[in-house]
Amino acid sequence: MPWQSQRENLQILAIALLLALLIRVFIAEPRYIPSDSMMPTLDVGDRLVVEKVSYRFHSPHQGDIIVFDPPAQLQFQGYMADQAFIKRIIGEPGQIITVRGGIVYVDGEPLTEEYLAEPPKYELPPVLVPADQFFVMGDNRNNSNDSHVWGFLPKENIIGRAIFRFFPPERIGKISDKPNARSADSATVQR
Repeated sequence: MPWQSQRENLQILAIALLLALLIRVFIAEPRYIPSDSMMPTLDVGDRLVVEKVSYRFHSPHQGDIIVFDPPAQLQFQGYMADQAFIKRIIGEPGQIITVRGGIVYVDGEPLTEEYLAEPPKYELPPVLVPADQFFVMGDNRNNSNDSHVWGFLPKENIIGRAIFRFFPPERIGKISDKPNARSADSATVQR
C-alpha cells in the first residue's frame, strides 16, 4: 500500500512538472529586468510575466513592450542567442522612423512619449521599417542598446509581450504598454 501512495505522488508531481513546462514554453513565462534601458517604466530587478499567446492571433503593435531573442546583429556583438532583451515597439513594418531634436517621428508625426526617462540626445535619419520587422527602443533612450544602434528586429525573434509586474511588491500591477499617440504639438510632454 505505501508503494501505491508513493507512485500516485510521483505521477502527480510528473504531471505538475509537465504542465509547468508547457505553460512556460507556450503561454507565459517569468522574466527579470537586468538593466536600466527601460526606466522609468521598468526598474532593474523588476520581475515580469511575459505572455506568448496573443501574437499568434495578431501582429505586435506600436507601444507594445516586448521580450525578444537578440537578432543576428547583436549576436555578432557578442550577445548570446538565448539572452533576452526587452524594448518598446516604436515602428511597425512600412513605417518611417526619424529622431531629431529630441523627438521620435513615425511617418513624419511626432510621438508624445510620456514614459521616457529623457528625450534622445542623438539624431537618426529617416529609416523605413522592412516587412516582418520592427523598430524597437528602450524608454531610457540615452542608455539603451536598441534599434537606433543595431537596426531592425525580425518578427520571429519576438518571444512575447510584457503584461504584468509581480515583483517588487510595491510595484505589482499591469504594465502600461500603450504610448499616447497624440502629437507633441497637441499635448504636454512629461519628460
